[in-house]
Amino acid sequence: MAQSFYEQLVMKTQMNYQQFFNVYASGKTPVKLTEKPMLPYEEQVQILADKIKEADHIIVGGASGLSAAGGGDFYYEDNASFRKYFGKFAEKYGIKGAFSGMQYPWPSREEYWGYLATFLYTTQHAEIRKPFLDLQEILKDKDYFILTTNQDTQAIKAFPEEKVAQIQGDHRYFQCSQQCSDEVWDAVKPVEEMIQAMGDDTKVPTELIPHCQNCGAEAFPWVRGYGNFLEGTRYHQEYQKISDDVLNHLHDDHLLLIELGVGRMTPMFIQEPFWGLTGSLDGAYDVMINRDYQFLPEEIEDKGQAIKGDIAQVLDDVKAAM
Repeated sequence: MAQSFYEQLVMKTQMNYQQFFNVYASGKTPVKLTEKPMLPYEEQVQILADKIKEADHIIVGGASGLSAAGGGDFYYEDNASFRKYFGKFAEKYGIKGAFSGMQYPWPSREEYWGYLATFLYTTQHAEIRKPFLDLQEILKDKDYFILTTNQDTQAIKAFPEEKVAQIQGDHRYFQCSQQCSDEVWDAVKPVEEMIQAMGDDTKVPTELIPHCQNCGAEAFPWVRGYGNFLEGTRYHQEYQKISDDVLNHLHDDHLLLIELGVGRMTPMFIQEPFWGLTGSLDGAYDVMINRDYQFLPEEIEDKGQAIKGDIAQVLDDVKAAM
């Protein structure tokens, strides 16, 4: 299948990522940054509020920092959130962070699926977190689209599915671990059944381990990152949604791009394509909000703002400024 417009942008920046991997891994960027001093925080927030008001269309790119800002911060560390949801596994096996559990050498498939079902259940049933509620309020009267690399279902809980592209997968679906077919299927009900059967234990009954109906291989969550991610029909549909949206707004007088929580692991999916679009489109303006980084490329120094701060607080302040 031919690559969509936005996927082509991603693949181009992916090559850049591979070439400069050590730069990204050290928390930096190979892109030349502006030498202009950043405006005071209050001025940056007001500029963003004004840009939202005047925008013909807004594209929000939400990455891991967005979920973390709302309390989804249990992926990389052994903190209170991780202990709340994964405590029995942390105590039994010394796991430190949800993602580390995906790499753990589990003693049995029943134990592995006990952990995986817990992981999926936690995100599938999480309430809409405050940053997403704030985004709802900010975008309620605007024409918008949401692009996300998060798989935790927050975006599709907060916004209509036709306005969201989840290009890195979705915790609501299983795929065949061997990719024997193009099919993805519901994971929500099987996960609920595993959680109910497991109770206070850490393993699920063997008969509840989900399998592919076509070849009999074990199922696997339809997500990139720690498995054989299926880049099939649904994957291309997600990319087509964001591609169509961008192409429909290339000539807008006021196209606003907002990056939320893009880190150094995956800048090729949101940040660098957004930078490229901003530099090439006359009407585009890009605002990057990040707790840890304040990167504003020299090429778009007059067409963007890099706001360093807690995303939840910035969105609160933007609402107030509006």
